[in-house]
Amino acid sequence: MRARAGEPLPEVETVRPTSFEEVRALLRSGRRVVPAGGGSGVCGAVRAEPGDVVLDLGGLDGVEIDEADLLVRAQAGVNGMELERRLNQRGLTLGHFPSSLPVATVGGLVSTRSSGQESTRHGSVEDMLLGLTVALPDGSLAEARAVPRSAAGPALHHLFCGAEGGLGVILEAVLRVHRQPEAVIGRGWRLDGVDAGLEACREAMQRALRPLVMRLYDPEDSMLQGEAQGCLLVAAAAGPRPVAQAEAEVLASVVEAAGGEPLGEQPWERWLRHRFDLSAERLRDLLEPSGSYLDTIEVAATWAGLPPLYRAVKGRLAGTAQLVLCHFSHASAQGACAYFTFAGSAPDEAAAEAAYRAAWRGAMEATLASGATISHHHGVGRVRAPWIRAEMKGWFPVWEAVRRALDPDGRMNPGAVGGSGGSAA
Repeated sequence: MRARAGEPLPEVETVRPTSFEEVRALLRSGRRVVPAGGGSGVCGAVRAEPGDVVLDLGGLDGVEIDEADLLVRAQAGVNGMELERRLNQRGLTLGHFPSSLPVATVGGLVSTRSSGQESTRHGSVEDMLLGLTVALPDGSLAEARAVPRSAAGPALHHLFCGAEGGLGVILEAVLRVHRQPEAVIGRGWRLDGVDAGLEACREAMQRALRPLVMRLYDPEDSMLQGEAQGCLLVAAAAGPRPVAQAEAEVLASVVEAAGGEPLGEQPWERWLRHRFDLSAERLRDLLEPSGSYLDTIEVAATWAGLPPLYRAVKGRLAGTAQLVLCHFSHASAQGACAYFTFAGSAPDEAAAEAAYRAAWRGAMEATLASGATISHHHGVGRVRAPWIRAEMKGWFPVWEAVRRALDPDGRMNPGAVGGSGGSAA
């Protein structure tokens, strides 16, 4: 939006190292560093300022696959889709499919504490993460260990998962991988409303089912998916064929007991074809018309909290935007993510930015008032910075103390997790 309004981007130096030692040397130089991955983030965490050095980690692209132990050691600049392709060639999968996967890198996926479309089965990135190799702000190295679990002190590598480059530079990750499933059985159902759909999802997850994918769309988003009435639920079971078939049958019985009308395989097949359509690049393409604004906001709550959260956030967004959609995904036995898309237009760029900011402010205030979390998997960056202290409460001073201890001179990404970039967007 700012580029469309003619605002120039700050002039910053970009370097693209191809070795860990080059990264360490840059950190020892004393420059302020903003680590950058594929550019798929939507929260402004990597917006550099004059004098900063943007550390383009795309040159760190090494991959080592351990088929016997189902591990992969991937450097920070490895493209997510390319990593998945290389795993698939060996009958394996990471099982991590954010819609940004064609653009995102391993370092970015870890730094934002991301979650993917198959998280109901495989978990989010922190569940896959066994170790990290990190260059600390003084240039020293903390190396990954590839062990299944350790109780030798706290799992300190998890400090960097979600830190948005504020504590150091992620150089490589050791991640769990899985064998590709023998069978995937996907279907769709129509439910009367959001509450009925959420109840079906809750029951499925609390029955200890592990769907590969489970996504519920509200009535407006269901229309965009091709369903003119009610709420569309798309779900799939996976695994050895007998297991997938059995789980698909139980899943169907749960949804249909909640009033779900079977729609067959077509909704699932359509979702597969379009699963990566809405990415940061696509959002930028849609923002070409002057005065337009569009973004996504993902929040999360327990099952009991989701219906009121949905109504509160959608109501606040509808007060400023002309289009508001929502789907629910990333379910667990305890709750799920509510993922909103909002869009609108205004007479000029100033009015568009004011409406955009008002939409974010309304969504964040409604989320905090509901006792939910303001981010499920996109991270904090600059856009959520004004609300991160209210979210973290007594844990925010802990974060600040950790950051000061590792980076006393404030040389790592200033826009990370509310850092020194405390203004919205």
